[in-house]
This record gives sequence, C-alpha cells and structure tokens, in this order.
Amino acid sequence: MIRRLAIIGVGLIGGSLARALREAGEVKEIIGCGRGKENLEKAVELGVIDSYTHDIGEAVEGADMVFLAVPLGAMKDAFTAMRGHLAPDAVITDGGSSKGSVVADAEAAFGDLPAMLVPGHPIAGTERNGVEASFAGLYRDRRVILTPTDTTSPEATARVRAMWEACGAEVSEMSVEHHDEVLAATSHLPHMLAFGLVDALSRMKENDEIFRYAAGGFRDFTRIASSNPVMWRDVCVANGPALSKMLAAFAEEMNDLAQTIAAGDGEHLLEVFTRAKEARDRFVDGLPSRQSTEQIILSNSNISFHVSSGGALKGHLRVPGDKSISHRSIMLGSLAEGITHVSGFLEGEDSLATLNAFRQMGVLIEGPENGRVVIHGVGMQGLKTPDGALDLGNSGTSMRLLAGLLAGQGLDLTLTGDASLSSRPMRRVTDPLMLMGAQVETTEAGTAPLHIRPVDTLRAIDYELPVASAQVKSCVLLAGLYADGETCVTEPAPTRDHTERMLRGFGYEVQRNGNRVCLWGGGKLTACDIDVPADISSAAFFLVGASIAPGSDLTLEHVGMNPTRDGIITILRLMGADIEIQNERDVGGEPVADLRVRHAPLKGIRIPEDQVPLAIDEFPAVFVAAACAEGETVLTGAEELRVKESDRIQVMADGLQTLGVDARPTPDGMIIKGGPFHGGEVESHGDHRIAMSFAMAALRADGDIHIRDCANVNTSFPAFDRIAGKAGLHVEVKHG
Repeated sequence: MIRRLAIIGVGLIGGSLARALREAGEVKEIIGCGRGKENLEKAVELGVIDSYTHDIGEAVEGADMVFLAVPLGAMKDAFTAMRGHLAPDAVITDGGSSKGSVVADAEAAFGDLPAMLVPGHPIAGTERNGVEASFAGLYRDRRVILTPTDTTSPEATARVRAMWEACGAEVSEMSVEHHDEVLAATSHLPHMLAFGLVDALSRMKENDEIFRYAAGGFRDFTRIASSNPVMWRDVCVANGPALSKMLAAFAEEMNDLAQTIAAGDGEHLLEVFTRAKEARDRFVDGLPSRQSTEQIILSNSNISFHVSSGGALKGHLRVPGDKSISHRSIMLGSLAEGITHVSGFLEGEDSLATLNAFRQMGVLIEGPENGRVVIHGVGMQGLKTPDGALDLGNSGTSMRLLAGLLAGQGLDLTLTGDASLSSRPMRRVTDPLMLMGAQVETTEAGTAPLHIRPVDTLRAIDYELPVASAQVKSCVLLAGLYADGETCVTEPAPTRDHTERMLRGFGYEVQRNGNRVCLWGGGKLTACDIDVPADISSAAFFLVGASIAPGSDLTLEHVGMNPTRDGIITILRLMGADIEIQNERDVGGEPVADLRVRHAPLKGIRIPEDQVPLAIDEFPAVFVAAACAEGETVLTGAEELRVKESDRIQVMADGLQTLGVDARPTPDGMIIKGGPFHGGEVESHGDHRIAMSFAMAALRADGDIHIRDCANVNTSFPAFDRIAGKAGLHVEVKHG
C-alpha cells in the first residue's frame, strides 16, 4: 500500500498510473503537480488525484512514492526542485523513455545518485494526451522496464516493481545502457521513420495528390507521427548516441535494398520480405523471433490442465506432424541444393526452434503456414555465422543433432537452451564428435551451452553406441557428412531411422548392414518434397485413452508407422488393446496408416526389452495404460527415461501414487499394479508427455485430475486441449 503518491505531470501516463492504483486499492492519497491549472482541476474532478499543487517541493513533502511523468527535457529541473523536500523513505521513479539522460540529470541535481531512485519506463501509451485520455487499463499486460543503478536500494526496486505489478504490468529489469539501445531500435527509430516520411511527403509538390490517394497501409504506418512533437524532440536529444547509431545502420539497410531493387534481384527481395514477414507475424503472435523459448515458458509457467473424469474418445482426428521428421526436414532442406517443400510440418515450439536457428544462419524459409514450409537451400557449405547464440529452447533433438551437423561447418557457434535443456547430458554427443576432431565445449557438468569452434576438417570414425540412442546416432552421421572418409555407427538395438531415410530422400547414399549404418563424407543433398506423417508419439496418448475408456471408438489418420517407432502398438496389443491398422501406404519413404482403436480390457505384462527403444518416448502413456490394466506390468531396460525432459520414471511414479496407483520405480523401469484410482493434483515438472499422459488418465479416474506446469505441451502438441476436446476429453486450460 502506497501511503502518499506524488505524481509530477498528470497526463495520460501519470493519470493512468493513478487510476490503476486506485482501482487496485493500492494507494491511500494521490497529490498531483503540474503547470496547467485547468488540467489539474480536471484531474481532481475526475477523481484521478485528491489534490494538487504547482510546487514540486510541496508535492513531494511526506510522499513515500514519487512518479515523474514530465518530458525528458524537464527532468533535471524536477529533480532539482524536489531536493531537500523528500522523506527518507521516499522512492523516486519515472516514465521517461531514455534512461541514460534521466540518470545523468538525477546525478547533476542531487550530486550523488539517490539510493531510492529507480529509473523506469512503462512501454505503453496512445496518441491522445492529457488527463482526460488516462484510463486504468493502460498498463494491463504491458511491459514496464526498470533500470536500477549500482546505487539503487533493492528495497526501492521491489517497491516500484510491486507498484507496477498492482497495475497489471509485466515488469522486467535491464541496465540503463541496454535499455537505451533496445528502445532506440524498437520505439525511437520507428517514430523517427514515421515523422520523417510524413514530413518528406508533405514537402513534395504533389503532396495533395499523395495524401489523397494514400490507403490504409500509409495510415497504419504513419499513425505514430501523430505523437507529441515536443516529447519526441526531447527523446531524440536524450537518447541521441544510441538513436544516431541505429539510424545509420538502418540507412545502410535501405541503401542495400535500393540497390537490390535497381538490380532487379527478385530472389534477394523475396528473402528480405519473407524474413521480415515471419519476424512480424511472430511478434504479433506474442513470440518475437529473438525471444528465447525459456522466456516464453517462464511467461507461461502458470498454465495447468483441469481434466474432468470419465468420458470416451470417438470420431476421426489427425494429430500434429511428426516432430522428429519436422526437425530433420528443416536441417536437410537447408543444406540441400534447390527448394524443398514441406507439408504437415509440426508448428510446435521445438520444431520452430530448429527453424529459427537456420533462419539465424542465413537460410530463407517461408512459413510455416498451415503446416506448409518452403526452404530455399544454401548447399552443404552455405550457412553463415549467426549474430548471436542459437537458442534451441526445450528441444534436445535440435541441440544434439545440430551439434553434429554444425561441427564441420567451419563456423564459431554457441548452442543454448532453456533451464530444462541446459540440465540434460550432452557428452553423449560431444564425446564422439571430439573423436572426429570437432571442437565442442560444454559446461563442467557436460551440459549446454555448447560452444562449437571451427576446425579445418573432421575425420571419419567407426563408432559403437554405448546405449541405443537415435539422437546420438544421427549426430554422428550428420557430422559424417563433413568427414574425410566413411563414418559408421553400430547400434546395440534398433532406434528410429528417420535420419537415414531422409538422407536417402535427399539423394545421399546411406548403407545399412544389420545394426550397422555407414555413409561417406563429401556428398551433396538435392531438394525434394516432404509430407510429414502424423506423430505416433502424439497419437500414443489417444491410443491409450481410447483403449482404457469404455465406449471409445477412435480413428487416428495418417500416422507414421516407421518400424523403429511402432513399439507402442506392439506393447498395447500385447496388453490386449484393440488396434486395427488400416489404409497402409508409403509417403516420401515413410510408411503411414490409419489406426482404429476401440476400448478393450487390458492386462498387465512384462514389457519385452527389445521393444523399449521402439517406444522410449511413449512410456508415460504406457504407464497410464498399465495403471488401468488387470494385474502387474513390469518395465526394465529403460534407464534412458531418467534423462529425458524430466526423470520420467520418478515423476510418473510420483503422479500415479498421488492418484492411488501402486507404482514402484526401479533404476531402469517401473512395476505397476493396475486397479481403480482416484482424481487429484499431479505435477508434470514441465514435461509435455507427462502432462498429456495424466490428461488421458482422467478418462478412468473416479475424480477430476488437475495437472500443473503444462506450458511445455506446446513444444510437441500445439492445441492439444482443442484437439483432445474434439475427441471427447474434457480439458480446461487454466492460467494462474
């Protein structure tokens, strides 16, 4: 609760803060200060402030929070006027859009920077001005950046953060210098372009005709040129160095674009326009191209599922495209010669992380749009060094496969990820890469970030996998594309072979002899068309759900039936599931089929160890089937489950036990005794497959199931709640 808030400058920004805090019940008294008597009287009349004064010193007397909403050019005088009148506990903050000048003005006025000064910048506003334009919702779901200095008290920062959060804002912190650079690019530069364009056109002889025929695009682009000219003059002066640098860089870009147009280079124009469109579309969707997946997940970490008990799954549906194939289509299409067309691409966060990584390395990629992607390949040596680290979010497939693919590119690269990905073991791929002569550095714990240093060449190796892993196998084979000689990988058990199949689809020769696969380095990839099948890992949840729910009759269409991935079907059939394979066909080298599944009583089994590598990602769903089966189900030989997005053995055991299931984890598997179980609240620990598995468990629970931390479901199954709801599962997505 703010005891007394002093607002210096009661217009749109200051007035909206006052209204929001009143609405939230977070302030007792508000005093306004400004030069315009009429505006201040209107503020009192509207109930925005309780009283006003024209004297800044008088306004801040007794205030425990002071908010400066004056033009940047007036900041120094305002600081000077309040000197000697502030209470010891008074926190000072502001709304200026340039922080370097605010800090300099405060230091000049006070001599030393006050410990209670917290420079801030609410990223909100309209083209209207004055207190009558203010409204309580201006800051709701908008960003506020705080830039505490080296001398700022943590208590003061916490109080300002609490004030803005009470207004519904999302608060972040950054340095003064970084703020001014970011805002020069994202706010100040666009305003300069709008002002400059309108001014230039208005001074042309044909200006009447130009404006008469201007359409909505011109109106939208120049809307911000209606902003306050005095305020923007002050912004330009205050943030001059950063803005000048940004304008110079933009001028170079425009000069390059002019030369491209003059040369009639349509291919380069398409690259620029496509890259811009995709970046703009992602920004509008709330997912800026440079925003890390970790930031996205943190901002959505309070998503949970509430699933009503009972029901049945019926009808026909197609689950999203196969994630493994979607990843590889981007990787190989980018390195191919020619244009690759992809349909059925999975538009989940993991696949998009791979797509964005290749965009950062200079590949022109159109889409995705309704699962369609067009990749303009750059050839085997055509990738460029990105501006910064490649953020792969939560995608272990992206990081492990890219480590191999990029090890021989001769580029200096860093691969990063979110907190979950950064905790997963990476030496399983870096160790064989080092044997090939690659330079790949991890943390001391053997985790990301990975730093790949350029090397002249890689040497071919004959590598025997310590454990069956498609990701490690693919990593070594992709590095082998750039190795001098023949690279071979021997598997202890069959793993998914999407990499080998897709390499052949791109015209690259791959030899398999039993459990040994080999290729020679130095070849090339030729663009082709790829139709991505529906992901059997995503279909697995519905195969289990329809099997356990009485009255279910569901057909899953166009499901990938790769023989290295069909372990889930074998295991469920051994348990007694009624799964009928229909309309088998081959699409682009991958077998697909429609799967009709009907409810059937399940029985517990000892899961054959030879099926474990063929169903490794589907075991969370299998555990739910086991909980609904008669008798005991035993899994062994699945220790890899402990190093997935979570420790899937322990997390699933904990959740099943919470629901009343007799589930006993073992070092390499689990023992589950089936029987009735209850509703309850379970933790997914941010693991998408665990969240969706427990959602299906609600079909047989005697009460609703609430699943926490479900934001990561979008990494592999966008719109899961909507698609599952269409089939008959009652999922409610909750925020907070």
